[in-house]
Amino acid sequence: MASITSSYFSSSRLLCNVFDRVFDVKLKPKNLIKPSIRWTSNTSKTLIPSSLCPLLSVNTEKRTKLHSTLASVRSHKLDASPISQRLLSTSLYHQKSSPVQQSTQTHQSKSTNPFKLAENDLNSLYADIRKELWAERPELEEIAGYYFDGQGKAFRPMVVVLIARALNHHIHRRPDLLESQKTVAMVTEMIHTASLVHDDVIDTADTRRGKASVNVLWGQKKAILAGDYILSRASQMLARLQNEEVILVLSQVLSTVACCRLCMSDHYSNLQVLLDLVQGEFMQMCSKEDENERFSHYIHKSFKKTASLIAYTCKAVALLSGANQAFQEAAFQYGRNLGIAFQLVDDLLDFVSSQAELGKPAAADLKLGLATAPVLFACEKFPELNIMIMRRFSEPGDVEKAYDAVMKSDGLYHTRILSRKHADEALRHVSGFADSPERHALISLTELTLNRKK
Repeated sequence: MASITSSYFSSSRLLCNVFDRVFDVKLKPKNLIKPSIRWTSNTSKTLIPSSLCPLLSVNTEKRTKLHSTLASVRSHKLDASPISQRLLSTSLYHQKSSPVQQSTQTHQSKSTNPFKLAENDLNSLYADIRKELWAERPELEEIAGYYFDGQGKAFRPMVVVLIARALNHHIHRRPDLLESQKTVAMVTEMIHTASLVHDDVIDTADTRRGKASVNVLWGQKKAILAGDYILSRASQMLARLQNEEVILVLSQVLSTVACCRLCMSDHYSNLQVLLDLVQGEFMQMCSKEDENERFSHYIHKSFKKTASLIAYTCKAVALLSGANQAFQEAAFQYGRNLGIAFQLVDDLLDFVSSQAELGKPAAADLKLGLATAPVLFACEKFPELNIMIMRRFSEPGDVEKAYDAVMKSDGLYHTRILSRKHADEALRHVSGFADSPERHALISLTELTLNRKK
């Protein structure tokens, strides 16, 4: 345990030396003191072409009906699937092996608002994070705290809070959040936000959440280091938990955001590279030559870049609740599948939502040379997209042609179907949790994820 904790503080001290040179400020890692923290689509009965979804067959006569859905994709709302409807109305999915589950009574069928249920635990989230980001140099503190203005969705910490409370209820019959679990929720948002700061540098983004991006206001160098400063503070918070298992779980994602941008700075050669976010970012920068491998590559990349953080932090709070390995894995798989569904919807919204709705430019992925699910599905009807994918939409007119091809294909529809598949898989993994408002909120959260507009 001591060696693991020491390695996190060694990384933090190395980053502090960098900040000293750039911001002319001495940073001192805080003492190990426990902090006080508050905190079927709307389905027509149309069958899907087997060439695009191997699990289903196609009725050729009805295939043309699929195209009519594209006109309404923007306002399209997915109803609750049969799986989620059953889970919302019954407790029959509980595992028989658990005495806690056996004694569970059927919960009321109405859905639970996850945002409302987690509200008290998240009320002071951003204020508490800004306290952790205190620095002697006001400019550093201002840059690091710029995106913690309360305008974010706080989606990831909300998932962590709900998983933690659901398992606390399942195991202890008390849904109250532990202080250590609150810390993990904060760390989750800090890692995510640090990745946004770095992404904006990589993408040379002008806006984020409807306002000027960090790199536009302060420049690339200070933006990169501010992102790394957020990570160094997050690593200190994690070390203060003094829980070796949790540190090992979160080592899959923590501190890798800075390392995966090695090409942007030469200061980090001595940092240990922790894999998932690194691999996800580099996978996104690559195009697979083999057309048959592209989709599995895309899903794998989506896990490492997006879903990994949710999955591993869900597992971390499960560990802190005292859950056994089966429920730790259930928490992990819920986070994994919800995260992939979230990314699929994000990729769909890149085509159908405006810049005002997204808070970032529309069709941004195509402009960055990225082939996401809607494009990969569209390749079935427009094979000429494969050449554009390999050259990363770099020639004049490629972005416009690819966008038009997606809108004329079934790509958006099938992206929604795939996101539903992962959402239903997430639901399956929480079906064994004891019936509670938190469990119902986790179920409702999958529907909100599928139907979000930004």
